[in-house]
Amino acid sequence: MMPNPFYQIYEGAALLAGAEPYFINAGADSGYLPDFDSVTDAAWERCQLLYLCSPGNPTGQVIDVATMQALIERAQRHDFAIISDECYAEIYSDESAPPPGLLQAAAAMGNDRYERCLVFHSLSKRSSVPGLRSGFVAGDAALIEPFLRYRTYHGCAMPPPTQDASIRAWRDERHVIENRRLYREKFRAVVDILAPVLDVSIPPASFYLWPRTPIDDETFSRRLLETQNVIVLPGTYLSRHTPGGNPSSQHIRMALVAPLDECTEAARRIRAFTQTL
Repeated sequence: MMPNPFYQIYEGAALLAGAEPYFINAGADSGYLPDFDSVTDAAWERCQLLYLCSPGNPTGQVIDVATMQALIERAQRHDFAIISDECYAEIYSDESAPPPGLLQAAAAMGNDRYERCLVFHSLSKRSSVPGLRSGFVAGDAALIEPFLRYRTYHGCAMPPPTQDASIRAWRDERHVIENRRLYREKFRAVVDILAPVLDVSIPPASFYLWPRTPIDDETFSRRLLETQNVIVLPGTYLSRHTPGGNPSSQHIRMALVAPLDECTEAARRIRAFTQTL
């Protein structure tokens, strides 16, 4: 099971493993969080692995502790594992309220062995070094053991310079705090420009905006590129059609990873284009 929209490797990994992907819509009706209540008991009973992504890509929404704990209880009841992608966990708007994590939720309910829980973290987002390909996995020792064996044969060790750089990045929090400050500045500036023409708001976490478009998202994205030379990602490229519809229809993903001046220039071009529709 996986949220819909989702990071595409979730589906790819499921297909490569011979599993059947099951998509849980995360649309406006559920606050852009996966609608877990829509999943039937029969579907939960067939589940072997549940992907979470909190903070979410592309929505930036955060799953609360109570929901995570309810999912852990479901995992125990229906015998499945939970894999939580927390790579955006250190990019958030409120310095006093960092997003909760799955292991935190497990410990708070007395599950201090983190049974059925694994979390994945990365330097890519917190330290803005996606090319370093450095991260870690933590959680249930019974799940870590086969994962380590898998990595031994299907992965590769990082070069020593990369390991050294990773150690320095993980030990330093000052650049992460500064990173968050820069994202807050970009969010405020871009949303101020776009709010008069698009349904858009600052998410609690991640570095994406997920605005609703006045026309089909693919058409919007293509015409924006043709007329303004600005690239955004059509929301439907990040999701799948389900019996409940496509929750990403008429949405686009904007990544505010460029410097402030480039983000504001792009926002002005998007506004100018939208005003022609």
